Amino acid sequence: MLAVGSHDNNIYIYGTDSYNLIGVCKKHNSFIVCLDWSLDSQYIRSCCGAHELLFFTIPSCNQDPSGASNTVGTEWHTGSSKFGWLVDGVFPNGTDGTHVNNVCFSKDQTLIVTADDYGLVNIFRNPCRKGHTPVSLRGHSEHVVRVAFSSNDTHLFSIGGYDQTLMQWLRN
Repeated sequence: MLAVGSHDNNIYIYGTDSYNLIGVCKKHNSFIVCLDWSLDSQYIRSCCGAHELLFFTIPSCNQDPSGASNTVGTEWHTGSSKFGWLVDGVFPNGTDGTHVNNVCFSKDQTLIVTADDYGLVNIFRNPCRKGHTPVSLRGHSEHVVRVAFSSNDTHLFSIGGYDQTLMQWLRN
């Protein structure tokens, strides 16, 4: 299956054999910012521009209002959600959350990295609780739009907005 987050506030689920529409997840109040599949493909968790963290069962595309509790033991294929218990401390005091553009977990699940509007790549230990101080990497001239770990966790990649630069950072 393929999930597509849209600016019309919906998530569209397609079958990859024929790319027919399987269903639509409809409960967000703003455009979709990120989504994660569970490893077993039974759940999607997603965030939107209104800072909602919602959970949907797949393939029914129904919202699970208790998804945060029902997925406690769930393994996630990706970790791009900037809201939730594990990433609760990635926001500095006095901020509203809009300056964090992207979140990524290392494959070994020990680190969380964020891309922000201040040109920083911030690395936290997982889980990140309120008050934790990151290691901050500066290299981009303006906002950082995306971050990702290499498949073997040896490198971290970041993409800048205005500088249009892809940077590669060696993980020590």
